[in-house]
Amino acid sequence: MMLLNYIIWGSWYVTIGTYLNLTLKFTGIQTGAVFGTTALAALISPFFVGLIADRYFSTEKVLATLYLLGAVIVFAVTRVTSFPAVYGLILAYCLTYFPTIALTNSIAMQNVKNVSRDFPPIRMMGTLGWIVIGLVIGALGIEATSAPFMIAAGASLLMSIYSLIALPHTPPHAKGQKVTARSVLGLDALMMMKQPAFAVFIVASILACIPLTFYFSFTNDYLNSVGVQNAAGKMTLGQMSELGMMLLMPLIFRIASVRMILVAGLLSWAVRYALLAGGNPGSGMWMFYAAILLHGVCYDFFFMTGQLYTDQEAPAHLRATAQGFITFVTYGVGMFIGSFLSGYAVDFFTSPSGRNWHGFWMSSAAMSAVILVLIVLFFRTPVRIHQKATA
Repeated sequence: MMLLNYIIWGSWYVTIGTYLNLTLKFTGIQTGAVFGTTALAALISPFFVGLIADRYFSTEKVLATLYLLGAVIVFAVTRVTSFPAVYGLILAYCLTYFPTIALTNSIAMQNVKNVSRDFPPIRMMGTLGWIVIGLVIGALGIEATSAPFMIAAGASLLMSIYSLIALPHTPPHAKGQKVTARSVLGLDALMMMKQPAFAVFIVASILACIPLTFYFSFTNDYLNSVGVQNAAGKMTLGQMSELGMMLLMPLIFRIASVRMILVAGLLSWAVRYALLAGGNPGSGMWMFYAAILLHGVCYDFFFMTGQLYTDQEAPAHLRATAQGFITFVTYGVGMFIGSFLSGYAVDFFTSPSGRNWHGFWMSSAAMSAVILVLIVLFFRTPVRIHQKATA
């Protein structure tokens, strides 16, 4: 389930910027707007998960329906070329796909004996799926074509069938419970903002998602534009480093405070963008490799640490709510802002003589550095991530 679900996402997400820019000739702002559909889906999908999947229908049937609808919609993307049509279809598709991330996590957690022991290796299969499909697309040389959407459509259709015939029956666990928009979005966690350290962390998290979007939106386009061969395949090294870093995080949590880890993560973001700015496909190719391999530090040091810090700081009755809140403000609010700013930045650094990629990436590095300073100056807590005792 996890393998296929992340094959679907990874098949188109990394290369869509290349397709929109090089093939369909969209502007940077248009490309950024298309990427913004993922953030809109992250803002809207909690309503769907909270109102429909948790209360009315079994999870496997909801998944089957979403995958089937998604297969039809993402196939239709291959048949259109105008910005309004592409934008509308990608938005519709994201609204069907992004709820599956939470739902596949949910169905796995509800059907294993020991969540802390059994779920991590299951979830790692998703990262493996992302790596596999990236290597395939890179090897086939189809990054600038609509073929990745065809792969996503086929995998979605397969997942729809698989959901019905292979996944365990998982009935709605919140059937009959009262629901409010406040509880679904995790806004009850706003009370945690009374803690100065947590408030600074939330602001920094939103801001950090802005330069993050620069990387996801335009790195593949950039690498292809400067002549890097098999860019999609090389970018899977980032997911490989993420797997390795996941294994090291328990040790890092024992020796470093949350503040130190966040500072190291944001410093890595700034260094990564500087490496992208200075690299080239020849003698500077090592800079591209280093920038990609920093993904494990960039992602796990900030996002995984942030999720665990949020869970640790939240009162027991607000832990699930707090996770919904942090997801809403980062992947929703932060990345929505970032998608438009990254598109604007691409156009700003584009002239009749070409695109100034060096300026684009250095502006991303500067943003990361500013957020780093914010954390250093205002996030003063000495708290560490600690292991919870088990019964």
